[in-house]
Amino acid sequence: VSSADLAQAALCRLTAPELASHRRAARALGEVVQAAFRFIGAGARRGVTEYDAAEFIRSQFTAAGFETDSGPVVAVNRHAGDPHYDPKPALSAAIEPGDWVLIDLWAKQPGGIYGDITWVGYLGGRPPATHAEVFRVVAGARDAAVEFIERQVRSGEFPPGWEVDAVARRHIEAAGYGPQFTHRLGHSLGQVVHGYGANLDGYETQDTRRLAPGLAFTIEPGVYLPEFGVRCEIDLYMT
Repeated sequence: VSSADLAQAALCRLTAPELASHRRAARALGEVVQAAFRFIGAGARRGVTEYDAAEFIRSQFTAAGFETDSGPVVAVNRHAGDPHYDPKPALSAAIEPGDWVLIDLWAKQPGGIYGDITWVGYLGGRPPATHAEVFRVVAGARDAAVEFIERQVRSGEFPPGWEVDAVARRHIEAAGYGPQFTHRLGHSLGQVVHGYGANLDGYETQDTRRLAPGLAFTIEPGVYLPEFGVRCEIDLYMT
């Protein structure tokens, strides 16, 4: 009999102070990501790069007393089609009007629990139709996963991580983008950003650990095309 669920129960459930620290991190990330889009918008006409925006985000973390082990991801157009893009000074792309931007950022207070979110935005009045369509598909997969967890818990069931991944993956597959969803649906959150609890994963591994009260995790479906990529990432805490 596997000890995985027992180990998770003992080591991965958040205490009340840890949950409070996670919520502080999540609120801070929401503020920083909006500030980052304002920074990009103000600088797009006079010259701002992916690396400039990443440095701005890091400066915001430092000023607010937060820390991170790496990142953030700031990815424009085709770079957003790489789920793990990391902007470097020498190869960083300029961000200009009409561009599509993906920002993935994660941080915590020292000794606290990480938050981890991803937003996308378009630098213009109306996104292109294809971008808007893919965003609707990805957001629909996110919502389908949340609704599945809610239904299961209301019925007294706590689903294993791989089943939640499968729900979101079927939604994306039905829209014709299945091959472009190239990572697991989500991961546990803890004092490291990829925590040690159940992952929402039937793609990279078959995670049979059940989601349990006290766990925090991400839900982050994505579709990655040669021209652009979309990821929509939220954090969910299970009571």
